Amino acid sequence: MKKKRGLVSCIQEFKKDTILTPIFVIGEVAFDVLIPMMTGRLLTQGVEAGNMERIFYYGGIVVLMALAALLLGALSGRYAARAATGFSRNLRREMYRNVQKFSFSNIDKFSTGGIITRLTTDVTNVQMAFMMIIRIAVRCPIMLICAWVLTFTINPRLALVFLVVIPILGLGLFFIMTGAHPIFERVFKRYDHLNNVVQENLLGIRVVKSFVREEHEKEKFGKVSQEIYMDFSKAEKLIAFNMPLMQLCVYACILTVSWLSAHLVVGGSMDVGQLTSMFSYIMMILMSLMMLSMVLVMIILARASAERITELLNEESDLRNGENPVEEVKDGSVVFENVSFSYAKDPSKECLKNVNLNIKSGETVGILGGTGTSKTTLVQLIPRLYDATEGRILVGGVDVRDYDMDALREQVAMVLQKNVLFSGTIKENLRWGKKDATDEEMVRVCKLAQADPFIQEFPDKYDTYIEQGGSNVSGGQKQRLCIARALLKKPKILILDDSTSAVDTKTDALIRKAFREEIPDTTKFIIAQRISSIEDADKVLVMDGGRISAMGTHGELLQSCEIYREIYESQTKGGSEDE
Repeated sequence: MKKKRGLVSCIQEFKKDTILTPIFVIGEVAFDVLIPMMTGRLLTQGVEAGNMERIFYYGGIVVLMALAALLLGALSGRYAARAATGFSRNLRREMYRNVQKFSFSNIDKFSTGGIITRLTTDVTNVQMAFMMIIRIAVRCPIMLICAWVLTFTINPRLALVFLVVIPILGLGLFFIMTGAHPIFERVFKRYDHLNNVVQENLLGIRVVKSFVREEHEKEKFGKVSQEIYMDFSKAEKLIAFNMPLMQLCVYACILTVSWLSAHLVVGGSMDVGQLTSMFSYIMMILMSLMMLSMVLVMIILARASAERITELLNEESDLRNGENPVEEVKDGSVVFENVSFSYAKDPSKECLKNVNLNIKSGETVGILGGTGTSKTTLVQLIPRLYDATEGRILVGGVDVRDYDMDALREQVAMVLQKNVLFSGTIKENLRWGKKDATDEEMVRVCKLAQADPFIQEFPDKYDTYIEQGGSNVSGGQKQRLCIARALLKKPKILILDDSTSAVDTKTDALIRKAFREEIPDTTKFIIAQRISSIEDADKVLVMDGGRISAMGTHGELLQSCEIYREIYESQTKGGSEDE
């Protein structure tokens, strides 16, 4: 079992900065608390006594202490910034690396928006809290204790005032923290939802505008924003009690100490120097308490973020390699043995049921079926994007679970239903199939995929820049580029998931002809809605209700399968009418 990871493990190379920061802070505090003592001696032994030698002596010490405190404060700030920003960088990197290992089911669990929120907002909250913890949270307690000890040496009675105030403040902050934390947890879940709404809107902006649904989208966004506002308001109202509580404690201390010290000075039990030092220490104590309360408020916010980050860091992929994984795929043969599958891992909700299939290496397999018949699910099990709930799948005579996943997926090229191109040139997108591909190799596969003709029409040809998501090319062009990218892998198995739906029948036929002539040894799975796309396949599977209802050649299915015949007749009739 994987060892649970905490946030501390992500400090890594910034341990030195993290350790040096509190050391410099301690040094800064030491000089800060000694300065009022030296100032008191300056007043008593120098100013009141009229001794210039003592004035210069203690004045010089105060100046040197102030400079030393300033230098140590600057160093602590520098190292704290390095440690906090480095820590946040490592957090993002480790989370992103773990996300890359996720299976589809893991990604579905967190949602895209949830992962983005964790990588951005949550990390920022933890970064700020971490900086405060290694600097302010170290400074304040030490300064508070040192200042209180020194007030105790000046006058024990006055020092006892703070022992009454501190527990009251601590108890109030405890109730604020316990009340605000669950609200912040809920707020961040709302943030996840907000990110999902924004992402969905931007990805589908053309649909939104074509259906004139801008107002609907505004209302949807506004609803989520209002929910975040309401939750944040509740949390902030609760946290707002922190300031009045602090002010109550501060003013109570100042009034009590002022009243008592005035009596002591008048009575001769305390001199002016001691009174000055006492008030300096009082301000130190009260400022420390105030800053400590601010840190605690930040920790309340960051705690919810830290829990969400830890959850993502420790999420294990549902799909893992075995102890001694097979590194080489022998051939493109595929066998399904009593395979059933459920996304929910619930036998009562199976979307694939008792599938048996035997495909020889180099065969072309067409898959046909209505929406929701699990055509895509069937082929996603071959490269092990999901694991079968029951039964097993063999590729090259070996169970897919026994392969090294990278080695298996290198030999299974899949053009998904939702074609994705990334920001960059056409060449950069093609090299996803083979990172060191030559220009000649890229041109060859583009010709096979019928992509070369339209690429040559671009002014920059293969150096044409593709916008995010491939928004500057048509659906058919995007499909052909994705097919070319898959062919560049030279896979033993090629899966086309409705990947020629946006091209005309002539182009579709040319692509299939290229497959037959150029990659005869590659096993090809073609999911299609058009029978013309699969009629020359070695086997055609007809999917219905998560099962293979019929299997055979085009001619055999026309004779034996009613569903296939109905689809064929409806498509050919429609075609003849159009003509």
